[in-house]
Amino acid sequence: MNQLQIRGRVAHASGISAENRIAQDYERRGFALARRRWRGKAGEIDLIAQRGDEIIFVEVKKSCTIARAAERLSRRQMERIYASAAQFLGTQPLGQMTPSRFDVALVDAQGQFEIIENAFGAF
Repeated sequence: MNQLQIRGRVAHASGISAENRIAQDYERRGFALARRRWRGKAGEIDLIAQRGDEIIFVEVKKSCTIARAAERLSRRQMERIYASAAQFLGTQPLGQMTPSRFDVALVDAQGQFEIIENAFGAF
């Protein structure tokens, strides 16, 4: 295995660990985890949580610092998340009228995190 493959595996494992940490935090705060790594035609949503009728789409970003993690979320990625979320909402009883929001969870190298609720809206 070469260095690039090793780095890729480490990054993947680190990302899974960050998602697990964030999932635990949502559950601790009373949210039910509806899906992990849900894949739609447009792409993947890291976590989908639910509390009551509200669906929360969570994008988890991990980097060496919280600020660097925030910089990793691009407009193009937000567009893919919106498209995937629309597809997921199509499976819900209220469809696109389901109350929902988009959160971003930023995780640093030490495992500290910040969750920004309603981090991005329609554009």
